[in-house]
Amino acid sequence: MAVMTSSARRPLLNRRLAEFGTTIFAEMSALALSTGSINLGQGFPDTDGPEEIREAAVRALRDGRGNQYPPGPGVPELRTAITAHQERRYGLTFDPDTEVLVTAGATEAIAAALLALLEPGDEVIALEPYYDSYAACIAMAGGTRVPVTLRPHEETHDGVVHRRFRLDLDELRDAVTDNTRLLLINTPHNPTGTVLTREELTAIAELAVERDLLVITDEVYEHLVFDEAEHIPLATLPGMRGRTVTIGSAGKSFSFTGWKVGWVTAAPDLVAAVRSAKQFLTYVASGPFQYAVAEALALPDTYFEAFRADMRAKRDLLGAGLAEAGFTVFRPAGTYFITTDIRPLGESDGFAFCRALPERAGVVAIPNAVFYDHRDVGAPFVRFAFCKQTSVLEEAVKRLKTLAG
Repeated sequence: MAVMTSSARRPLLNRRLAEFGTTIFAEMSALALSTGSINLGQGFPDTDGPEEIREAAVRALRDGRGNQYPPGPGVPELRTAITAHQERRYGLTFDPDTEVLVTAGATEAIAAALLALLEPGDEVIALEPYYDSYAACIAMAGGTRVPVTLRPHEETHDGVVHRRFRLDLDELRDAVTDNTRLLLINTPHNPTGTVLTREELTAIAELAVERDLLVITDEVYEHLVFDEAEHIPLATLPGMRGRTVTIGSAGKSFSFTGWKVGWVTAAPDLVAAVRSAKQFLTYVASGPFQYAVAEALALPDTYFEAFRADMRAKRDLLGAGLAEAGFTVFRPAGTYFITTDIRPLGESDGFAFCRALPERAGVVAIPNAVFYDHRDVGAPFVRFAFCKQTSVLEEAVKRLKTLAG
């Protein structure tokens, strides 16, 4: 029976959040702990990032930089480093004083942006499957989420089968109504590993301009693109600079996820709106770490190249092992996640499969259905994270191969 308040006689939890409950990540991480399984569910590295960046945080702590409240928009050193990074890599110029906002990770940036820009009844189009906080933040803002589903697609080139999840641009266009306020775009895409192409992004930009829509782009995996894929910030496309809120993250790029340093870059009026909401969430956070991230963003290209090469090798190791174990593997073009189809294993329910997998194989994964409104569409897909030590992945592959008999 639901607990009721004595006065209002209604459930304690805000009805906008009632559908969400405890996140699947908490459930599966607890299962990993209780069974001694290898946790390839939650997407966090099991080793720290560059030693010189960790030492930069230690220096900041010892020097008393950031131990008290940092400036609301973020420390000037970090805001300047963010603008330099955006210009060096993408040719995007931002004013560090009016067009940058530092947040408590990308998750707060998403929450603040949605709380700031939505009013009750506004519709938000999000690419399904989506990071689970999107749905919760849209609900908290009183908005209505409208999922547009990325669908599995298979092509054969030179005898090699290529599998990816593809955006149906006609479906996206048809989803826009007079109530649509904004598009919530994630590329490189978690959990599918899809990196939207220039053609797809151009179509999104043209639609946003035509229908006068705002766009929030979650680009936290910008430095994790592989093979021929290219990360193209939506803000670089015609008509998008003034209507796009771009979100970045130090956690994903430098493997310090616990530092919770994210940021927003956008036109001054958009940053001012997001800041208005953000100031009543954490107010400020991660003071000493902001100084360290400023140094991280200035690392030479060799760091980012080595980071990508390491993750690409781990992707290939886990991907090959999953294929040998009997999964259909969607080789990701970005992020550090692999989506698989469990139907070749005689399974169709990702929830049941993931809850049984620790006992069957000593490995934890995440059912993709939690990232869907259309749960049946996502039911046969399961996500594995490969941002782990090579030895851990090798042991996981060894265990998973027992599924193939």
